Amino acid sequence: MRKITILGATGSIGKSTLDLVKQAPDRFEVVALTASTNARALAEAARSTHAKLAVIADETCLEELEAGLAGTDCRAAAGEQALVDVASGEAELVMAAIVGVAGLVPTMAAVEAGKTVALANKEALVTAGALMTGAAAAKGATLLPVDSEHNAIFQCLAANRVDEVARIILTASGGPFRTATEEQMRTATPAEAIAHPNWDMGAKVSVDSATLMNKGLELIEAHHLFGLPSDRIEILVHPQSVVHSLVEFVDGSQLAQLGPPDMRVPIAYALAWPDRMETNVRRLDLGAVARLDFEQPDEKRFPALRLARAALCEGGSAPAVLNAANEVAVASFLEGRIRFTDISGLVERALASDPPRSPENIEDVIDIDRETRSKTRSMIEELCA
Repeated sequence: MRKITILGATGSIGKSTLDLVKQAPDRFEVVALTASTNARALAEAARSTHAKLAVIADETCLEELEAGLAGTDCRAAAGEQALVDVASGEAELVMAAIVGVAGLVPTMAAVEAGKTVALANKEALVTAGALMTGAAAAKGATLLPVDSEHNAIFQCLAANRVDEVARIILTASGGPFRTATEEQMRTATPAEAIAHPNWDMGAKVSVDSATLMNKGLELIEAHHLFGLPSDRIEILVHPQSVVHSLVEFVDGSQLAQLGPPDMRVPIAYALAWPDRMETNVRRLDLGAVARLDFEQPDEKRFPALRLARAALCEGGSAPAVLNAANEVAVASFLEGRIRFTDISGLVERALASDPPRSPENIEDVIDIDRETRSKTRSMIEELCA
């Protein structure tokens, strides 16, 4: 039995993880579950998995959580410190599935506690990559990528050394606006932006996929996970979302990982690693797919890729600024305050106005994040005036 804690149990990745855990009750013991504000869903998940502890980030939701857990043996807790405590607690495997930079501190706590961390929170590695990988090395923690692209690369590298790799190729679906005109994107609604053609994801990640910022963040994440420089990490648009990524080796051969567009596949690989586990996902039928298309991304229509690569090359505070400005801009777009095409423009302005600096600890990263959010909100107010 592998003891597991799920950070972000009520989100898209968290729900998929719970589904897999419930399919294999003889393999996993759920120690703890967390959520941001959805106390009702958290209580239901804790009841169904017989979790020992449920933690809600928003302390004002604690009373509702306690009521939902009445009559069970599951304890309830709330607040940021409770999240940190549960991340570094008794579970040997921690699924880090909190969306955005909100997951940085608890994910880092799990790393510093030497856990095996299934990393679905790409923003933690984007904003504090060197700090996190350094802590993992120092504390003996294991980082297992959950994003389908990085998980695919991880699988392709299973019997090979990174020094034998010529380049890695991250695939992107292209999102809902892959063939859209600039005018169509300028007038796009939040409902259109979150209507991903292949994947079922939360609103924020879906918008990131539409701008291709998601792929830009994954570019930075791949650099930290696999230790490759920017010029050996490429992006390739693949509308069918069947080939999840490729690795090219120095001898010219390429390995690719294929699978259905279902996040339960990479999650299952991370949960069972170094073994594999059975899942009930729909099997990939290449005959039905019939064709696989590939094309280069259009960085003129999707400038987020260019901005992310520039932030990676600049280093220091730039990736944290990129992420913070993007989170604020995406939230503002989802609220209907700015246009879809304003998102990348705001990120570019935030990057241009940021003084070069190098965060030395997590507190520095949090300060940079806070400053950037404030600055970006001011830019949005000016834009909306």
